[in-house]
Amino acid sequence: MITKLDNALIAFTDGSSLGNPGPGGWGGLLVFPKMDELIELGGTKLKTTNNEMELTAIVSVLSYAINSSSHLHIYTDSQYAINGATKWMYGWAMNGWKTKADENIKNKELFQSLHSLIGQRGKETISWHHVRGHVGVAGNERVDDIARLLAEGTNVKLYRGTISDYGDQNILSIPSKEEQESIAKKSSKKSGKAFKYLALIDGALEEFDTWKECEARTTGRKSKFKKALSPEHRDEILIEWGVQQ
Repeated sequence: MITKLDNALIAFTDGSSLGNPGPGGWGGLLVFPKMDELIELGGTKLKTTNNEMELTAIVSVLSYAINSSSHLHIYTDSQYAINGATKWMYGWAMNGWKTKADENIKNKELFQSLHSLIGQRGKETISWHHVRGHVGVAGNERVDDIARLLAEGTNVKLYRGTISDYGDQNILSIPSKEEQESIAKKSSKKSGKAFKYLALIDGALEEFDTWKECEARTTGRKSKFKKALSPEHRDEILIEWGVQQ
């Protein structure tokens, strides 16, 4: 089933970094169906992280659409951003922007901006949607391209104009959650190349580029470890382990 969203404001967001930290980019795409308008946004930062770029993209589209009264649907492949925006940051705000352990949170300024922007709009006017990467969600594929190309230093021509003149007329077609899961299962490979090897060693998170490094650190220690196939998969594992960044 394909869901078409014709009567709301639609936003797709993504972030990318080449290294963690490293040069990064973010992409946003806003669609105003009633006005037949589509706007692409993007930016870069020389030294950043994937999560910082994911949040920057969301803050940017919220800032751009702050005067719109239409219900806003945000589509992102970052569980970290969704959980931060809908759960974690409210506890941090009540605790003086500290964790329960009284530690500084990462990406504090972005979460503060996000908290303010959502407060101005009203959180009841925003719906958050997690989408899997590379499963046929056209808007997600486009912002992924923008973020990745900008991170690589490529000049990207960002579109602003009518939906009818936009190159991809399926931009508002969203595969259902079940369809996304089906596509992901068909395309996933358990033996895929690792993005990172993650380990919780005595409760502390460590990341490695190779299995040899991970094995050397975890052998003989109280630990658990897992291979992350992508930045998004990395975030999913950390959420599964209850690790906040």
